[in-house]
Parts: sequence; C-alpha cells; structure tokens
Amino acid sequence: MERAPLGDAADSILAARAADGDLRAFEVLVRRHGPLMRAYATRILGSNSDSDDVVQETFITAWERLPELQDPAATKAWLMRITSRKAIDRIRARKQDQPLGEWDAPAPESESPHQRAEAASQRERLTRALGTLSEAQRQCWTLREIGGHSYAEIAEELDLPPSTVRGLLARARQKLMQEMEEWR
Repeated sequence: MERAPLGDAADSILAARAADGDLRAFEVLVRRHGPLMRAYATRILGSNSDSDDVVQETFITAWERLPELQDPAATKAWLMRITSRKAIDRIRARKQDQPLGEWDAPAPESESPHQRAEAASQRERLTRALGTLSEAQRQCWTLREIGGHSYAEIAEELDLPPSTVRGLLARARQKLMQEMEEWR
C-alpha cells in the first residue's frame, strides 16, 4: 500500500500530526498558508518587513499551541486569527514618530516624491481604517479583497453562514468608504 505524500493531506491531518510533534507536517502547513498569512499581515500593517515578522511570530505561537487546537479542520482560520492578533499587537507597539531615515529613501524614477508620499499616506490611512473594523469584518474584507476568496470560501474558512459573511463585508466596505472619503 502506497502512502499519500504529506503535501496532499488535509489541514486537519497535518495539524493533528504536527500537534504530536511531526515537523514535516508543520512545514507543509507553513508552505501552504504562509503566503496568504503574509498578504493578510501586509494589508493590515502596510509593511513587508513587519508582515514577515508577524508571520514568523504566528508560526511560533501556532507550533506552541497546536495541542490546544480544538478543531484541526479549522487550522487555516485559526492561523489567520493568530496572524490578525499579532499584526494588531505590532501596530499597537509602533512608536508614533518614525525615524527620518525612512523618508530619505530615493524615489524610483517613475514616481515623484509627491506621488510616493501620497501613496504612503493612503496606505497608512487604509491601515488605520482597517483597524477600526471588527476582527470578523477585517478578516472577511481581507480574505475577499486581498485573498480573492469567494463568499462561500470565506464562510467555510471562518465557520460562518454565507449571509453573515455578506453582512460583515457590506458593513466593512461601508465603514472603509467612510474612513477613506477624503481620498476619493
């Protein structure tokens, strides 16, 4: 009898094996979900370097807490919740004033300093606006707008009815439109 490779195994099987100490199973989970977690963290934080740190912290926490996971089938949603919490913690820990060195970076020739400053301001404003959403709204919005997931996939991922996902997305979009009105 030939065994199926770990890469084809369901998240529930991988999580259960990883909870028992199987590093290879955990590596598959990292490769499988790391890119989405990084995109999600980048959207919340507006920074690639911070998002890499958040994803790494998330996987460290996940490895330590895998035995506590109640529903291994919900591993992806569980990882996204940890990512969200870690990203929000990172935002809270940031200092209000950024060092001037970050503003002195040379702009690409295709963008003027004014365009770069405006884009950075927009990203910062979007990050703040995302921070005003509830965790469920932020997760739905990010999975839909960044991850490109369908309503049904989001509902399955977050273990919510599709009607709840539609409502959360509608409220999130409305709130973001209000918060970002000045950028229209």
